Amino acid sequence: MQLRYNFRLYPTPGQRPALARAFGCARTVFNDGLRARQQAHAAGLPRISDGELSKRVITQAKKTPERAWLGEVSAVVLQQALADLNTAYRNLFASISGKRKGPTIAPPRFRSKRDNRQAVRFTRNARFSITPGRKLRLPKIGDIPVRWSRDLPAEPTSVTVIKDAAGRYFASFVVETSNQPLPESAAEVGIDLGLTHFAVLSDGRKVDNPRFLRRAERRLRKAQQNLARKAKGSNNRKKAIVKVAKAHARVADARRDRAHKLSTALIRENQAVYVENLAVSGLGRTRLAKSVHDAGWSQFVSLLEYKAARYGRHFAKIDRWFLRESAYGEPARGGVEGVRAAVVAVRRASRSPPP
Repeated sequence: MQLRYNFRLYPTPGQRPALARAFGCARTVFNDGLRARQQAHAAGLPRISDGELSKRVITQAKKTPERAWLGEVSAVVLQQALADLNTAYRNLFASISGKRKGPTIAPPRFRSKRDNRQAVRFTRNARFSITPGRKLRLPKIGDIPVRWSRDLPAEPTSVTVIKDAAGRYFASFVVETSNQPLPESAAEVGIDLGLTHFAVLSDGRKVDNPRFLRRAERRLRKAQQNLARKAKGSNNRKKAIVKVAKAHARVADARRDRAHKLSTALIRENQAVYVENLAVSGLGRTRLAKSVHDAGWSQFVSLLEYKAARYGRHFAKIDRWFLRESAYGEPARGGVEGVRAAVVAVRRASRSPPP
């Protein structure tokens, strides 16, 4: 199983321009590759192969005066930018042909330096390393201090350096890990997600909905009003934009932290976890959209799913129509009773019920 471990980076004032240069070069290569593919398609020419595209926008471009500065960053960063473009096109074609499930994927778009998030990826070929002093060594950038919250379980296969809208830097390591089954438990739980209570469990417990965004609305409103008063293009407006981004980042961090803690507790306590399969995308287009997105149901369910697979737990999504009609054809039952009925139905229909 591949897992990501994120850690905060604190680049020095001299390293930040080098990171900005890497972000800019990767963005330029991506845009040049996308432009070349679009022009070939518009002219009715055959699709440019991945190798030919790399030769055009990287190898040959470095020899021209307009793109000579591409040589100032690691070549792996440029190759990974093109790899992202190729992956985006493969996903697009797979979506159009029906090989990829879900809604149709939009074609790749040009990257902008004004995007809130900038990122570059280093693979093992880039020879990044963790120094004896616990710093992250990146080619042509230097040794960047890292705030380690835990040790990596294995040698990372790649690292992505990210700068978010709040101006914070992160290192996202991809690590190959093995499953770590927990001791078996006789307990199992069904979860009914909602807005009044974030979750109602089949054993009767109720988990409050913290409403992180609602609680931070006053602070966000003041920051956004302050931003609206600044002149466009001014330095004060840039500072105000960062303040708004930091306020939103605090909300997102708090929501993610709570989702991790709650999902870990449920996985450790129960051998089987059942959760309602809600149509979040549909609810996100109703008058409850703000509250639905503030609850973070999708994030919570995703955490439950991957943690169950890692720790040897049984995880299943309950069709939301189970809560409308129980397995015995009885009238719809909501809340705790509905969750219990759905758990019974899924347990009976499951081909591999938990021990």
